[in-house]
Parts: sequence; C-alpha cells; structure tokens
Amino acid sequence: MSSLNKSKLLKKNIIDVADGPRIVVFGGGTGLSTLLRGLKHFTSNLTAIVTVADNGGSSGMLREDLHILPPGDIRNCILALADTEPLMNELMNYRFESQHGRLAGQCFGNLFIAAMAGVSDNFHDAIRKMSKVLAVKGQVLPVTLQDIQISAILNDRTTIHGESAIGNRIATAENDIYKIMMEPSDATPLDEAINEIDNAEIIVLGPGSLYTSIIPHLLFPQIREAINRSNSKRVYISNIMTQPAETLNYDLSKHLDAMTRHCMTDNPRDYIDYCIVNNQKLNKITEDEYKKTNSCQVKYSKEETEKTGIKIVEAPLITINEKGAVRHDHDLLAEIVMQIWLET
Repeated sequence: MSSLNKSKLLKKNIIDVADGPRIVVFGGGTGLSTLLRGLKHFTSNLTAIVTVADNGGSSGMLREDLHILPPGDIRNCILALADTEPLMNELMNYRFESQHGRLAGQCFGNLFIAAMAGVSDNFHDAIRKMSKVLAVKGQVLPVTLQDIQISAILNDRTTIHGESAIGNRIATAENDIYKIMMEPSDATPLDEAINEIDNAEIIVLGPGSLYTSIIPHLLFPQIREAINRSNSKRVYISNIMTQPAETLNYDLSKHLDAMTRHCMTDNPRDYIDYCIVNNQKLNKITEDEYKKTNSCQVKYSKEETEKTGIKIVEAPLITINEKGAVRHDHDLLAEIVMQIWLET
C-alpha cells in the first residue's frame, strides 16, 4: 500500500489526532481493546461499539446479581483508550483473590462501572461518566441497552444457550456452529451507535471471536443496514489463530461465509471492502502449544478472496505476550488501518 510516510507523520502527531478520521470499531474481548490501543495514537475520533451478550465470569455474576449489562469488555475498551497512569490501570484490572470471600474473582474495574451505573441514569450514562474520569480518547458504546442473550444452533440442530457456553464448548467438525440467535430477537441498538456508523470514515470489524464478539452486532438489522449503506471504507481484521470452540479448522473464507450468512447476503463485498490478514508464520514452539488445544493459524487465499471484490492487505502481525498467547501487533495493525484510510 502507499502513503506509509504520511501515516507515520500522523503517528508522530505532526497532524493532530483531533483531526484524525472518524473510525467505528466493532467487537469484544481482547481483540477490540488491542486495536484501540494502536488507533488512539492516530485519532481521537474513535467509537468502540461493544457487544453486551457476555454471561460468564465476573461480568456474568454482576449481570445476574445487579441486573446491569456485562461490564468486562466495556472496561477493557475504556482502559485501552484512557490516558491513565500505570497504577490506575493496575487498579482497574485488579482481581480479588480467593481469600476475599464473596468478592473472589471480581475485577475492581467492573465493580467501579457497576457503582457508576448505580448513580447514573442508565448504563450508557455510566460509561460516559467513567470515560470522563479516565480521560478517554474517543468513546465506548454498548451496542444496546437491552438485556440480550445469544444462542448457537449447531449443524445437527442442537442449541447452546449463552455466550459463555458457546465459547467453552467442545467442538468437532460435525457440530460446527450454523447460526447465532439473539434473544429478544427484536432488540434495538443504541441510537448513538447508528449515528456513528452513518458518520464514519472507516468501519472496522474485529479482531475478535467470530460468533461471540463480531456476529452478535450483525444480528441487529439496523446495524447491518447502516454498514451496508455506508460510503466509508469497511475493514475486516482476520483473527491470527482459530478458536477451537467457535472456528475449529476455519480458514478466512469460512469466517467471511459465516458473517455474510448472518447478514443475509451471498456476497461479503456488501459489507467488507478490505480484509487485513497476517502473513507471518508462527514460531514452532508457540505453534506446538496451540496445536495442543486444536488451534492453528487462519489460512487464506488472496486470489480466491479478491474474486469477491474484497482487497486483501497482508502484514506480519504476530506478537507473543508474556503468557505465550498470540496477539496482533496493535501499532502495526493501527497503521495499516490508517493506510487504508489514506488510500484513494
């Protein structure tokens, strides 16, 4: 791609981030917050739209006990966009241990959001107030304020209820996920989310879990329609590794097929203009560790994908964190998104 030098100037703030492009990013989990950490160096006109179907872990407990939307992914995105001292970041991510009794497993940042929700008009207002406290660049929006749950229908027509159960199931080639359903099926997205999509210059889907972080957004007809009619550049960021519970042995084409099936179209080009893929081979030690969990790198065919009209953008995107987990290089990933924006 061209415009690399100009993109680097943007990162060095020679062009003010306040003048950066309006970017809307969809997702959940660690993938979304990873991307946001890179993008905030280029623009403050960022909107993260976050799925709220999580029903597991400490978020699920707070959701059940306090009747609030799950705060975990929201917290991660706020911290990714925040201008905070390391101590504050550590505090917000602090998780109470077993000796803390009924608080065991709870994350302080989730409790902070829950408390803010208690003194706010609604969950969206609580997120807005927390973002102000932490000097967030951009904004974080829940995709909806309604209490939604998702279920998966498998190829054998078995149904699995709940995001946590979907993400932790034992998958085989025979019981692949056929369809994700939302309950209530007529839930509506946040009006502000639709407005941001309509005003976006770039729309980014992913990275993130296909069936529990990306596709849940596409179950809202209003969101599908807004992405479809958008004149912005629409980007899908492919995961680096497959996820055994959701995408066992999936290549890029199967990821795209799943998204287009849920968008009720036959052509992924109706919703995606560019696809960013990793072209770096994993080191053997890490590859062998992932094989133990039936996970492998997501393969792709540039030629076959570009037959659909989607432009493939390849880059060596792998980083390995301190726990040995494969992650996207957030700086390089963000720079590629900016290059796409600059490309005419």
